Amino acid sequence: MWAVPLGAFYVVTALIYATASTAHRDAPLLPTWGYLALVAAMLVPLFWRRSHPRAVFAIIALLCFVQWVADVGAIPANLSVLIAMYGMASRCNIRWAVAAGLVVELGMVLALLRWGGLNRSTVLSASAVIAAVWLAGVYANTRRRYLESLMERAERAERERDQQSKLAASAERARIARELHDVVAHNVSVIIVQADGAGYAIDRDPDQARRAVQTISATGRQALAEMRRLVGVLREGGGPEEYAPQPGLDQVDELVAQVRSSGLPVELRITGTRQDIPEGEQLAIYRILQEALTNTIKHGGPGVGATVLLDYGPREILIAVTDDGRGAQAPRGADGHGLVGMRERVAMYGGRVTAGPRDGGGYEVVAKMPVADMGGTRAA
Repeated sequence: MWAVPLGAFYVVTALIYATASTAHRDAPLLPTWGYLALVAAMLVPLFWRRSHPRAVFAIIALLCFVQWVADVGAIPANLSVLIAMYGMASRCNIRWAVAAGLVVELGMVLALLRWGGLNRSTVLSASAVIAAVWLAGVYANTRRRYLESLMERAERAERERDQQSKLAASAERARIARELHDVVAHNVSVIIVQADGAGYAIDRDPDQARRAVQTISATGRQALAEMRRLVGVLREGGGPEEYAPQPGLDQVDELVAQVRSSGLPVELRITGTRQDIPEGEQLAIYRILQEALTNTIKHGGPGVGATVLLDYGPREILIAVTDDGRGAQAPRGADGHGLVGMRERVAMYGGRVTAGPRDGGGYEVVAKMPVADMGGTRAA
């Protein structure tokens, strides 16, 4: 981009130096070998002008000063000081660039002063060329730094995007782990209870044993269908037809009926007026009920009964599952996943959950979740 303008600057500067050198015809001339050595000394360092701009400029400027002290006339190779100054302006900070420009300007004035070419028009012309080369270097430096900043921001944005992708993948894995835990724990608990009941009744009451086996079969198929749905989320290239609808509040009656069929008496009470609740929050409520009833089946003991309460208030939804089982003696949530999963689900919607033995015996799980409308806002 700057090759043609800089070439023009160099030609003009060469003419200025040539004029200055011919103005002082009494200046001593170097022998051929000395001339070639001086030219090589000024041009060879330019190969390192990008990697070591300050050192290259210092060497060339020092050679020009020695040339001036020795009263050796200007030669075209003196243009290398402009190239070195350009390297300083394009590679170093503004302080070094200004220092290099001032040194070149001073050298130009000293050369014209010694060799008789110091006049207003010559000084202005030479200064204009020096300023143009210096500004070109500063512009190149600014543009290079701007492009580097763009590349840095692009790399940082890419790293942040990768990090967000990893966080999203981790959150999705945690969600799927919770779903698998809820599905497997609930359905396997029902299957175990029904299998135990069928084992006891197979000789005395074949019809009851047959109903228990049918319940086991239906529960197993349901568990398999839900697990296939969850695994389908992880499968690449899966079409929308592979995904089943997520359970919600409309499936609470089915959940309670399934638990009742396993032999656990459950009373369902629903109070208040149900509002439009996002599907994600409905799924969280369903999983909380499922986990709490599963814990009752597993740890409540013989003859236990449970009560499920859903209270739709104007500001929050109350979910309570209580039983009259062994209470504090039950090793509930020994693996830690059930209660942790409940708290994570409730925390996603700004709610809170408590779980523990009741004072009068038994165990209770109580969750309160703010009412959220379909737009995602919550009641104040």
